[in-house]
Amino acid sequence: MAERIEQRLEDRVPELEQLERVGLFTRKEIRAVLKKASALEYKIQRRALRKEDFVTYIQYEVNLLELIKKRRARIGYSFKKDEIENSIIRRVHSLFKRATGKWKEDVQLWLSHVAFCKQWNSKHQLSKVFSCMLAIHPNKPALWIMAAKWEMETRLSSESARHLFLRALRFHPECSKLYQEYFRMELMHAEKQRKEKKEFEQAKMDLGEFNYSEEILNGEMARIIYRDAAQKIKGSVEFHLALLSIAKLFDFTQDLQKEILESLQASYADDPLTWDYMARRELELGSPQSAEHTTKQMKVAEMTQREERCCAVFEEAVTAVPTEDMWKCYIAFCLERYNRKTNSEELKQKRLERTLSAFNKAHESSLLPEGQYKQWLQLLLESSLCEKAMEVAEAATRRFRLSVEIWQMRLQVLIQLKSDDVTQCFEEALKHMKSKGTLPLWTLWVEWSEGTNSKEDTEALYQRSLCATAPTESVTMKEKYLDWAYRNGGYKKVKRVFTSLHENRPFSLDFFRKMIQIEKEQETCKMLNLREYYERALREFGSTSSDLWLDYIKEELNHPQGKPENCGSIHWRAMKMLQGDLVENFVSKYTLLQTGHL
Repeated sequence: MAERIEQRLEDRVPELEQLERVGLFTRKEIRAVLKKASALEYKIQRRALRKEDFVTYIQYEVNLLELIKKRRARIGYSFKKDEIENSIIRRVHSLFKRATGKWKEDVQLWLSHVAFCKQWNSKHQLSKVFSCMLAIHPNKPALWIMAAKWEMETRLSSESARHLFLRALRFHPECSKLYQEYFRMELMHAEKQRKEKKEFEQAKMDLGEFNYSEEILNGEMARIIYRDAAQKIKGSVEFHLALLSIAKLFDFTQDLQKEILESLQASYADDPLTWDYMARRELELGSPQSAEHTTKQMKVAEMTQREERCCAVFEEAVTAVPTEDMWKCYIAFCLERYNRKTNSEELKQKRLERTLSAFNKAHESSLLPEGQYKQWLQLLLESSLCEKAMEVAEAATRRFRLSVEIWQMRLQVLIQLKSDDVTQCFEEALKHMKSKGTLPLWTLWVEWSEGTNSKEDTEALYQRSLCATAPTESVTMKEKYLDWAYRNGGYKKVKRVFTSLHENRPFSLDFFRKMIQIEKEQETCKMLNLREYYERALREFGSTSSDLWLDYIKEELNHPQGKPENCGSIHWRAMKMLQGDLVENFVSKYTLLQTGHL
């Protein structure tokens, strides 16, 4: 092993001598590099190899390359790259080769090698890396796509890219992403050939020696891919739409777009996404109009007509496919148009009317999804249509009477509009709900009551909530009750509330911490009370909270009425009660506390 390491270090000597000779590094820096390289070499020559050692070594060499690059730029020296950089680059490739040979399954390691090759323009090496990586990881379509894109975009080899896509599709015959990228690649290749042909024709060059196939120029290869994909990938509207959006990027694919669209309409006529696409397409199909002399009013009229054509298609769609998903698409479109900025008040108003009409029709058809009632209500309130908002909120709770979110939404509307029916609505909501899951309603009710009702009514509501909510949810209400009592009645009041609740399990740790904090805020903070709160908290959370024990010990040490002699017994109890790793955590923090570092 020592001889091998010695040999590898000797192999570095020529490049290091060159670095010193041309003034990029000093002798002291050269010695430091050798020393570091020696340590790194020893780590990767051990019998028990570690991936981290290879990664560290590679990162060191990459940093060295970056430093040399900066030094060259600073002194303006650009010679001897073959003796210096290329030597380091070859070593990094060798390190990557060993690492990926040992840890073949680590995709990130392969991708790091790919990134390095791209960064340092190692095209020949990168071809080999892709070849080895795909042989080991043929089950990852993203890697095939990455390799094919590089062949197409960097090496400008459409033939190699095509070969890779065809191999990938043998492994993944139903992968939609592979088909999409292959489809895109063939259209890019056709576009490139069309540009080349046009340039040759403009230069009046003889095209005899160049073989430009009309079929390829017209995107026939992409059409073959589409037809093959349509046979393999069934039932996916999204896939057809993805290919259509790719085809639209190229100005010579009108016939191909038409074919995909016709197939979409024939095979997926009942899919909401098909109708959604057909409707939105009307926005792009403007009426033929001269671009000159178009006034602002004419532009508004044109946009209004386009949007109305879209809505006419959507109206046809919700009749042909009367489903929640179809209405969701229609309403989403209306909201998108409504939220677009426009200086025309007339257009803004038409968009609002259109959106509200769509919401109303979906509701009347009982096909408005639960989540979209909230959007409808927000729009009504923004438009100051308060009575309609109350009517819609009530209708929503009739339809989704077991939904806490819908009741919460209705109550928020009533509260916002300062209605007299808030209490009645809360009572009605809780009548329909089981105790579990009603926490949002109780939280909203007590918060509203704090700003509206008397203290007595609010307290009665808090006490009622503790019995009405599920045990796990009552924990939050106890915390809120304690906080409210302190804010509205001071220390004596909160003390009485705590005393009334301290046996009413379950609790949260924050419930006790809140009471401890309140006690500490008093001018006459009593250690006797703090002990009671800590002891009660530890009874519930002593096995799971090491910080609670430490805070108790700190209190005994720092409080004027504290008893430092109690710390030993508290420590002993903590060691008995704490579980697992918490004991070690407690011991380390307790040691720091004793030495004055905590």
